[in-house]
Amino acid sequence: MKRYSAFAIAREAFRQHSGWTRAWGQAEPKPRYDVIIVGAGGHGLATAYYLGKNFGITNVAVLEKGWLGGGNTGRNTTIIRSNYLQDPSAAIYEKARSLYEGLSQDLNYNVMFSPRGVMMLAQTQHEIRGYQRTVHANNLQGVTTEWISPARVKELCPIMNIDGPRYPVLGALWQARGGTARHDAVAWGYARACADMGMDIIQQCEVTGVTTEAGKVTGVNTTRGDIKCGKLGMVVAGHASVLAQKAGFQLPIESVALQALVSEPIKPCMDVVVMANTVHGYMSQSDKGEMVIGGGTDGYNNYTQRGSFHHIEETVRALVETFPIVGRLKMLRQWGGIVDVTGDRSPILSKTPVEGIFVNCGWGTGGFKAIPGSGWAMAELMAKGASPLTEEFSMNRFRHGKFIDESVAAGVAH
Repeated sequence: MKRYSAFAIAREAFRQHSGWTRAWGQAEPKPRYDVIIVGAGGHGLATAYYLGKNFGITNVAVLEKGWLGGGNTGRNTTIIRSNYLQDPSAAIYEKARSLYEGLSQDLNYNVMFSPRGVMMLAQTQHEIRGYQRTVHANNLQGVTTEWISPARVKELCPIMNIDGPRYPVLGALWQARGGTARHDAVAWGYARACADMGMDIIQQCEVTGVTTEAGKVTGVNTTRGDIKCGKLGMVVAGHASVLAQKAGFQLPIESVALQALVSEPIKPCMDVVVMANTVHGYMSQSDKGEMVIGGGTDGYNNYTQRGSFHHIEETVRALVETFPIVGRLKMLRQWGGIVDVTGDRSPILSKTPVEGIFVNCGWGTGGFKAIPGSGWAMAELMAKGASPLTEEFSMNRFRHGKFIDESVAAGVAH
């Protein structure tokens, strides 16, 4: 792999940039791999990367029915935080956040991680109690968060109206080391590193079936031929239940669309991430100046990847009250992503009823922030059969009623 650096840029400038090589190749499927990962999004690519880096497993294929990073990885609002209440959630999200801090150096690829800080506004007395409880829990978990006053909220985000007529800002849960990263760059960086280790990234290769023998996986059928494997990782987000059915088992998840939008670019005016859960809107400003705005999921199950007018109305109405400055901005674009939601709003990282098949799904609306931690834990689970980070996220928790209920604890599923 050609190492990226300022010196490399300068050197290539003198030869008209003729020395750059492809970040990853266009591989043809081999007859057999030790491991196949289905899904070339952030979670799938991170799983493959840590299989190679941490365990030396490099005879790996990453299969993608569309294009690399074209699913939820490229359709989110890029927020990174780890201030969750439940211990298992805080552990895996904090692992992810800490890996994000050094990810550009690790991958030799600038993922544009920006630890600008994330604040979650408290606009009711109930939220005050909930977030103060989270601060205490985070302190016990080793996650650095704090409760801040309305004055401090205004200081960190001057464009905010903290005296809103319906829901004034009463304080906030603040994680100074949270932030954002460039979603495409995360996928591209992992893909480049995987290709450098000799792994095959195969795009336009849809899995149409899963083959088993005596209750153990033997391979997959694809639109580009049959491929044998020793282990299979299913990391396909909103289509996890569809793929699981092909393997002969069911998952306790639903698929819904989550929508977001960005405004036209404006000059820098906001250098933090703000989440307002009572009115249900969250916003940050991108490096290009766009206001990145997200809201809630659709109220019905679907597999769409486009936006709808009623979500624009609901989300923008909520944010205009809190951020009057955005009231006259024009919308630049809108999109949707297919998110996979469990009953307790926590993910599944687990073995399955079919020996050799592992599943990573159920991240709901908070998958991007977990990518490095998810990949790290999933790789350990696949390589060793167990991981401390995945133990509580097994499929069996639904059978035994051991839920990790972040939907109630966090007040929002993001």
